[in-house]
Amino acid sequence: MSDCIFCMIAKGEIPSNTIFENDNFRVILDNGPATKGHALVLPKNHYADLFEIPEDVVAEAAKVAKTVAGKMKEKLGCDGLNLVQNNGAIAGQTVMHFHLHIIPRYEDDGQRILWKPSSPSAEELVEIKNQIVG
Repeated sequence: MSDCIFCMIAKGEIPSNTIFENDNFRVILDNGPATKGHALVLPKNHYADLFEIPEDVVAEAAKVAKTVAGKMKEKLGCDGLNLVQNNGAIAGQTVMHFHLHIIPRYEDDGQRILWKPSSPSAEELVEIKNQIVG
């Protein structure tokens, strides 16, 4: 897409703080990081979200994320990390180009990338399962 900011960054048309690159992906530091080292895995081809990206490409994105996460643990000394991938505005996706967040986590970093668990009954869980699997 000619007007997609992540396409332009991934293809090197807009400068970025690139920390990894191969033929299919560019990994950049997020300009509005949740924590030190927060990075985005960007495919060089445009896919709006998880529903558009081919399975082999999303599998490669996971491999790239694993490689970069290992480097972060080694070089930044993070205590853990979150991999976050949002789909649709309601889920927090602000740029409609598939991307995977790698968020290093540090003791007392102040971030809350969590959710409040609900308490469905066993019957509700079975009903939901049946809806999904048919």
